[in-house]
Amino acid sequence: MAGRVADEVVLSDEERAFLEAQVRRHKAARSLSDRCRMILFCAEGLQSKDVAARLGVHEHTVGKWRRRFVQDRIDGLTDEYRPGRPRTVADTQVAEVIERTLNTTPTLCIEL
Repeated sequence: MAGRVADEVVLSDEERAFLEAQVRRHKAARSLSDRCRMILFCAEGLQSKDVAARLGVHEHTVGKWRRRFVQDRIDGLTDEYRPGRPRTVADTQVAEVIERTLNTTPTLCIEL
């Protein structure tokens, strides 16, 4: 019994250069470099289960990122917005706390 046929990954020169650069970058997020590595292996014609075995992830994970890449290309490799509770602290409040922390010296209180 055959499984589902995986989407074929064909890369342009620019896409390949971007993916390889992300894999080599030390400051790239680990998740993004892993996804880029998956897509590069998929572009070599490897099956999802083979890519998963090489990278130590589940084959469904490889299939997910393969489908997203085929559908949305490079933009498909980023995390999607996750709904949830709205933030209770505004960016301006965070900036004020950082500013206050960096630019003031606390007073010492010595009790005898």
